[in-house]
Parts: sequence; structure tokens; C-alpha cells
Amino acid sequence: MLVLLPPSEGKADGGRGRPFEPDALSLPGLAPARERVLDELVTLCSADEEKAREVLGLSEGLRGEIARNAALRSAPARPAGEIYTGVLYDALGLATLSPAAKRRAARSLLVFSGLWGAVGVKDRIPPYRCSGGVRLPGLGALSAHWREPLAAALPEAAGTGPVLDLRSTAYAQMWRPKGETAERTVTVRVLQSSVVDGVEKRTVVSHFNKATKGRIVRALLESGTAPATPAALVDAVRGLGYVVEEPPEGRKPGRPRAVDVVVSEL
Repeated sequence: MLVLLPPSEGKADGGRGRPFEPDALSLPGLAPARERVLDELVTLCSADEEKAREVLGLSEGLRGEIARNAALRSAPARPAGEIYTGVLYDALGLATLSPAAKRRAARSLLVFSGLWGAVGVKDRIPPYRCSGGVRLPGLGALSAHWREPLAAALPEAAGTGPVLDLRSTAYAQMWRPKGETAERTVTVRVLQSSVVDGVEKRTVVSHFNKATKGRIVRALLESGTAPATPAALVDAVRGLGYVVEEPPEGRKPGRPRAVDVVVSEL
């Protein structure tokens, strides 16, 4: 099973480690595309702070992220699973997984990134600021920049098992599974169920969405389940105690299997 995660906008500090090593990152076929984004981002942030702030969509309070981007090549690096923070990663709690679950996480989790394309949670990277929705002056939209390299690398990474796609919209645009890989992919939407005047209402709420996805991944990793098919993966999530619903019309041929996970509270 391969699990696709979005990154977090906020990042932990890189600590005092050595700089990242490009050749040591997962999915080595992405190396040329990574280098182009890295070069463009470092050049932008080294030359014109105000332009960089505008391009990256940073508030005045985040101006310090520009200097951090300018120093990416020499900045201390840590495993990506320690760099990414926020609601999803707090709920996933990689640091507190059992040893067996940590090994499963290293094999099965890929985090999408505007800068790196996608990285494994054990890949050492520095903290950075560059979302998947950014348009860099020399490259254009990063979502478009990554489509071809990821289309070449991801099917092999997906192997023959199911793919659990938990990415947000900006990162889903970087790679859309096709053909046989799409047939093995399950996408998840989290809905919050509440009762208003005796009537159930369901809404998409960001905090519920991120926290629930993190908890689902954690529970799957700890359970040791190894579903061989998308149907088995959906059953495994149900087996964790979640309410999982599928569209009444069923799955469309050649498209991922879309399911809703319905929660009422965190």
C-alpha cells in the first residue's frame, strides 16, 4: 500500500544536522526537476525579497521564510517526517509509532511538495516555504512543472497494491493516477456530521479533515494491515471503526475509488 500525503505549510526547524543530499532522496528520477525548482527558488529569494514575498504569497510576518529559502543548499536537514508539522502530522504522530509501524511508514508514505515533488518520511530535507500552488518566474505553475516527472515516477512507486490518496487539491493537481494505477487508488473526503433542528447536515471542515486523515493513517500503520485491493483497503478503514460511505452509483471505470469518511467529533 502506498499512502500519498499533502505537506504542511509550517515546518519545524532543521536543527543542527548536515545539509540535504540530493542523491539520497527517494524517487531519484525526480532529481532534474527538483534541481530546477531549487535553483529557481534560491535565486528568487536571494535576489529580490519583495518580489519573492509576492510570488510565494507570504504575509509580512513570514518575511523571514525568504532568507531561509535563500539558504536551502547549505541549511541543516532532518527527516521529512520531523520537518512537516500541523494538524495532520500531529494526529499521525510519526515519532510515537511503534517500531514496526515506523518501518511501515518509511516504506509506504510519500509526502507531496512544491519544491521536492514527493519525498519519503525518512528523506532528509531542510525546512522551506514553497507551496504547490506557486508560480515561479522561470518555471511557471509548479503543479504543471511536476506532472510529467511524477507521471514517470509514481506508477513504479505505487507497485501493485492499493494507493490511498489523501492529498489536498493543490497537490492532487501535480499527479493524477491514470489507467491501472487509478483503478487501484482510493481518495478520501472527510465530512463532519452534525444535527441542526433535528436534521443531519454534513460539511467539509478543514480541521476535521486533516486530523481524521492523520488518525486513519496512524491506525492503519499500527494495525499492520496489508490490503491487496482497493476494496480491502476500504474494508480495513471500516474495520478501524470509521463510517465509510461510497457513492450509490459506484466507481467510474478508469477513475479512483472515491469514499467519504463521516465523523461527528475529533
